[in-house]
Amino acid sequence: MTGEPQRSRAVFSTEDFRLLREAVSTHLQQVKDSPESVKFSNLYHRLGRIAA
Repeated sequence: MTGEPQRSRAVFSTEDFRLLREAVSTHLQQVKDSPESVKFSNLYHRLGRIAA
């Protein structure tokens, strides 16, 4: 062991973010009239920036 930290690995792939964004979009349609819809809308847009 060299004492150097191991390189971190990505947990999600770009494709995973696209799938998550699609799932959030579907859920957002179901909760569109609830107060939590703002949180899901923000998440949807953040995932879009990551997957771009």
